[in-house]
Amino acid sequence: MAESASLLFNPRTYDPEHFDPETRRLLRATVDWFEARGKRRLIEDYRSRAWLGDFLDFAAREGLFATFLTPASAAGKDDQRWDTARIAALNEIFGFYGLDYWYAWQVTILGLGPVWQSDNAEARARAAELLAQGEVFAFGLSEKTHGADIYSTDMLLTPDGDGGFRASGSKYYIGNGNAAGLVSVFGRRTDVEGPDGYVFFAADSRHEAYRLVKNVVDSSKYVSEFRLADYPVAPADILHTGRAAFDAALNTVNVGKFNLCTASIGICEHAMYEAVTHASNRILYGRPVTAFPHVRRELTDAYVRLVGMKLFSDRAVDYFRSAGPDDRRYLLFNPMTKMKVTTEGEKVIDLMWDVIAAKGFEKDNYFAQAAIEIRGLPKLEGTVHVNLALILKFMRNHLLNPVEYPAVPTRLDASDDAFLFQQGPARGLGSVRFHDWRTAFDAYAEVPNVARFREQADALCTFVETAAPDEEQSRDLDLLLAVGQLFALVVHGQLILEQARLTGLDEELLDELFAVLVRDFSAHAVELHGKDSATEDQQNWALGAVRRPVVDTARSTRIWERVEALSGAYEMGQ
Repeated sequence: MAESASLLFNPRTYDPEHFDPETRRLLRATVDWFEARGKRRLIEDYRSRAWLGDFLDFAAREGLFATFLTPASAAGKDDQRWDTARIAALNEIFGFYGLDYWYAWQVTILGLGPVWQSDNAEARARAAELLAQGEVFAFGLSEKTHGADIYSTDMLLTPDGDGGFRASGSKYYIGNGNAAGLVSVFGRRTDVEGPDGYVFFAADSRHEAYRLVKNVVDSSKYVSEFRLADYPVAPADILHTGRAAFDAALNTVNVGKFNLCTASIGICEHAMYEAVTHASNRILYGRPVTAFPHVRRELTDAYVRLVGMKLFSDRAVDYFRSAGPDDRRYLLFNPMTKMKVTTEGEKVIDLMWDVIAAKGFEKDNYFAQAAIEIRGLPKLEGTVHVNLALILKFMRNHLLNPVEYPAVPTRLDASDDAFLFQQGPARGLGSVRFHDWRTAFDAYAEVPNVARFREQADALCTFVETAAPDEEQSRDLDLLLAVGQLFALVVHGQLILEQARLTGLDEELLDELFAVLVRDFSAHAVELHGKDSATEDQQNWALGAVRRPVVDTARSTRIWERVEALSGAYEMGQ
């Protein structure tokens, strides 16, 4: 039964030996710092909305952010690089202990994005020095009136006659805006119309013309509103101008958005230890709660969904690290991690909460904050709907028009992911091509529920070829989103299978996981059937795509035994 625990992050046994020595040391040191601090302090700081000063002091002493977030092109030490694999590992740890810690790190990543994409050597050197000093960063994109609609930004830059500008305007929902040594701010010039007028510049939250208004959320996270009032922007502060500024904004989100999936995984892992331990020791009507069939089903579903989240996210890392000008498959897998993995996280928490019920509200448990924080991740860096609409842009090419690519290996090598800051123009999504998704399914054709799900995936190809939304329906986002959910499941299943093959995951666990995916596909097909604008052909297709998973009671029992073995496997010390 040790395998069930080994698939999940467990601080008691964690040893990231697959990384280089300094990465391994820093990851373990981070875990040890949280464990020494203890559960009582963790929960009390969350409840009292305490600022994360001691955490940031620890990160500064260890050089944590500087080591992980300084690309090789700006590095001052050998171990500094931008390595998506180890960044993902740290995301999971931060999520495990609390989203507030992850958030300070995440928005630092976003704030650094425009800097590392810039040709401004002085700004890059300044950012590297600030990281070395333990400073955090912020990403000044969103506004109160326009949200993330950067076409409509009201941050205005007026030329000062000396090659610089005076910036005035406000930004809203900006993490770390209270403490950032550097804030990457998006605005537009008053003397240039259209995209040529966009500017990304670096601001300092300590400057007298930078006015912090408030924290807009009731949380330890400092999600700020700030205003610039005649803020001096020197030439040395300008990161990007014109269309390049627009591209830098979107490409930064490509890099930063990815981090939400592994944070979600960490939250779910900690909550699962608590939930299974509680349920296994709770006696109801003279029987352990886990003796009830519906409880076993809910906890088993939660467990296999969580395993699927990890498999998909780990494999997506490989595509990020192997990306280049001629391989932009990551642009699909990125919104998938943001949308699909994080919504799976919500389902995992809900399934466990249905089991532990009132226990999930208790103030002395991690679960209470997990149940709240898990909701935020699908809603950060764009809603589920926005990401589904983005995913749909890739559907036809992915399903119907595969091309050959060299095999992408597992990428745990200690190398710099330089392309992420050289992505180029943020357009042309419809031209991105993919390898054949069927190959991953063919490798597991003998696994009953993989074969059953493959039937549904093949049916979706038929739908795209024969019953796809017409021009009028293509304006009905409600209908399109239902189609997007079906496509997302195919992509989700594909990367799960690829990672399962690379890691040697046992087929019984995979079979149980795909039983869940078959049910999910059927549910979304029924939803499509009920849409107001669905045609008769689409309705008939939808009902024809419904499948029943292959039931194997003995298999399900054996998977349940793995879940039950999580009871007592980890509990955070006081």
